[in-house]
Amino acid sequence: MKIYLVGGAVRDALLGIPVKERDWVVVGATPEEMTAQGFRPVGRDFPVFLHPQTKEEHALARTERKSGRGYHGFTFHTGPEVTLEDDLWRRDLTINAIAQDEQGALVDPHGGRADLDARVLRHVSEAFAEDPVRILRIARFAARFASLGFHVAPETMALMRSMVDAGEADHLVPERVWKETERALMEASPGVFFDVLHACGALARVMPELAALSGVPQRADYHPEVDTLLHTRMCVDAAARAGFVLDVRVATLLHDLGKAATPSGEWPRHLLHEQRGVPLVKGFCERLRVPAAMRDLAVAVTRDHLNVHRARELRASTLLELLERLDAFRKPARFELALQSCECDARGRLGFEDAPYPQTDYLREAAKVAVVANADVIADGFSGPAIGEEIARRRLEQLRRWKPAANGDAENKEPRGVG
Repeated sequence: MKIYLVGGAVRDALLGIPVKERDWVVVGATPEEMTAQGFRPVGRDFPVFLHPQTKEEHALARTERKSGRGYHGFTFHTGPEVTLEDDLWRRDLTINAIAQDEQGALVDPHGGRADLDARVLRHVSEAFAEDPVRILRIARFAARFASLGFHVAPETMALMRSMVDAGEADHLVPERVWKETERALMEASPGVFFDVLHACGALARVMPELAALSGVPQRADYHPEVDTLLHTRMCVDAAARAGFVLDVRVATLLHDLGKAATPSGEWPRHLLHEQRGVPLVKGFCERLRVPAAMRDLAVAVTRDHLNVHRARELRASTLLELLERLDAFRKPARFELALQSCECDARGRLGFEDAPYPQTDYLREAAKVAVVANADVIADGFSGPAIGEEIARRRLEQLRRWKPAANGDAENKEPRGVG
């Protein structure tokens, strides 16, 4: 029995990146021998075991054969006769098909080390085409390593296009698409994920609402980048630069879907795109099984991002309605996420990446000013429905007193309009 370190741990160590987890492949062993040595079986689809001390995953070397469509359409074979080279041949990328033995020597039959040096994401073999999830994984690796200069090899991009043309991407299950998308959104350059999917044609198959934004123009005075899909990818990159949480990145990704529904005769203006976008966001989230909390935030941001951008122009009554729709009083944490999403929208524009966005501080302060304690209202003798009515009246009165002074303090600080 021989044990090799494989995959991401070897790759990241060679790149000088901290290794977060280690995976191992075991050659020349049976499940019974693994169990006899204290390994605990955990694999459902094929034999995977946890080391008795480290708890790290050890998988028996295996081969696989295509037996149907999609991610689950495979049969696996393990046995003492399966070699390390057999196991590495079935892997997706050459940079993930490098192994290291217990003495530290590399086993690199597919030139992964050379591709690491050349910063190339290249498929190992034509077997790559048998698993459509690999399209998503390649796009995610491109997003992860974009800052290091990695790019997808032309022959790999061509293979991915042929997979899409053959209908393989149509068999991706929604849960797996969203899992890979969540992981990609948390990479350093998430916009690259969508660039790669769009370039190979997969974006139109798995996220048609986003693909429809390509070629849709915006007003150049608001959006020097013009193209709406480019703006969207710049927005998620702005969220990544700011270190915002996944919920913000999802809301940022989806906030402008309504622009694809603008009649072309109205371009480059997009009147009512926020209203048109709400059902598109809901449909996207339902189809891909997006968690409810993320969906609700995305809907709120889609509906009200323009109102946030022009917050200082709103009358006190309209400002209060905005604060209530964004749940500033009941769910202040979600209100903050909505503000961060709108900030990403403003900064996801060519030349505005570091522009000031005073609306967030303005709305945070407005929410504080409008706070009214229920206990105070009850102590003044109000009861039943009258409590809510009096709270609303006091909030509005407090905002009216505050708003002129607040506007005067922030004169000449507005960024150029955001569409």
